[in-house]
Amino acid sequence: MKKEPLDSTQIAGRQYEVEDYKREDELSSGLAVTHEQVSDDYMAGTIDVKLNNEKDEKNSIPRKE
Repeated sequence: MKKEPLDSTQIAGRQYEVEDYKREDELSSGLAVTHEQVSDDYMAGTIDVKLNNEKDEKNSIPRKE
């Protein structure tokens, strides 16, 4: 089966849909993977982590340049 190249008009304005996980075209597959990655990062939290010390004071983890 020969794949047709994606036309930029197919990509422009296209947003993730739940059905993209079941579709087999390249655009849907890419959107599903990207959605999964963003969802995983969102659920993992932010990089500005706060830690509680013994006195229940919050301290930021210093960033190394």
